[in-house]
Amino acid sequence: MSNVRTLRDKAPDSEKITLNLGYVDLGRIDLLVQEGFYSNRSDFIRTAIRNLLDNHGEVVTRSIERHTMELGLRDYGRAELQALRDAGEVLHVKVVGLARIAPDVTPELARATIGSITVLGALQASKELREALADRIH
Repeated sequence: MSNVRTLRDKAPDSEKITLNLGYVDLGRIDLLVQEGFYSNRSDFIRTAIRNLLDNHGEVVTRSIERHTMELGLRDYGRAELQALRDAGEVLHVKVVGLARIAPDVTPELARATIGSITVLGALQASKELREALADRIH
């Protein structure tokens, strides 16, 4: 009997971005890291971004409300989409953060129930779902 279990791949809780900086700004960041203010460049950049987002928090909140978007993590599963289909309703996904469409959602079910997808952040869905909804992803 084997004691080896297969674990599901953990979805990343962040996304890597590429950033171009001038040499002087980069040198100033490196100096702050060297002086111990930050553990590394990424720590500095994450802190700077969080501080700016906090400074603009009220504007972001008003914009989310104005655009009737959901903030954070939003999962869309097969049962929810089937219920929408059965009720004859169409879903317009509007998320700031992470939107995930469950792996058991078929492309046919997604096309029948999802009218549009707008995600500011990241969308996690299978390749087949992305292809089926390509004309609805904004």
